Amino acid sequence: MTSAPQPRRSQSGIQVVAHRGASEDAPEHTLAAYRKAIEDGADALECDVRLTADGHLVCVHDRRVDRTSNGRGAVSALELADLAALDFGSWKDAPESPDWKDPSLTSVLTLERLLELVSDAGRRVDLAIETKHPTRWAGQVEERLLTLLGRFGLAAPPSPEESPVRIMSFSARSLHRVAAAAPAVPTVYLMQFATPRVRDGRLPAGSRIAGPGIRMVRSHPGVVERLRRAGHAVHVWTVNEPEDVELCVDLGVEAIITNRPGTVLSQLGRS
Repeated sequence: MTSAPQPRRSQSGIQVVAHRGASEDAPEHTLAAYRKAIEDGADALECDVRLTADGHLVCVHDRRVDRTSNGRGAVSALELADLAALDFGSWKDAPESPDWKDPSLTSVLTLERLLELVSDAGRRVDLAIETKHPTRWAGQVEERLLTLLGRFGLAAPPSPEESPVRIMSFSARSLHRVAAAAPAVPTVYLMQFATPRVRDGRLPAGSRIAGPGIRMVRSHPGVVERLRRAGHAVHVWTVNEPEDVELCVDLGVEAIITNRPGTVLSQLGRS
């Protein structure tokens, strides 16, 4: 049995991953959110990527931009210039929140710009990149993603254990494509439900790490033990409440993905 690659561990033993950046404090998937996460001390940043109509990878969770911008339409039907004209920050405004109006901090964020931010962080910050599916660009997302990672020297790490980047997806097919093209890049199979396969501690071919949601972990904590016994690291999303952080600590998971990296780090005694 081959053990899954482990994320770089913090002193507390758990890697704290900023979900879409410090997305409780700043608009998700914006430069503002990721800068805040780095300032908070997050060990890693999580992002979702989609392909624009003209072939750029952008950090947007939803299929459409309606929820997180002042525009409308599917990401895949819009060009980067169309997205760059939209405001991805003001939806977050609240009386007690900053006024997110600086377009340099809240315009659409490309994966390339996020990789540059990580490169300039002044310390190691890992990156967990989720491919979104289904998509009209079947296979092209993974191809463009690995090409871009290659430009930053990240597509062929010496070993999975040394890779600062991992690819995540709910799509086993997407992870299989990544594993076939870049076998040393770790892959995380995201899941919402404890299927019979998962309850037996098994993951789809090409998947190295288990990524269960916190609701599943709450309902089936024994699955975490079986996955780890089978040699898989476990990265849990999206963990925001103190009692859920404690549950993850008790279960010995390797990574916590959270909207509140600063708060979680404080709870773990790292602030």
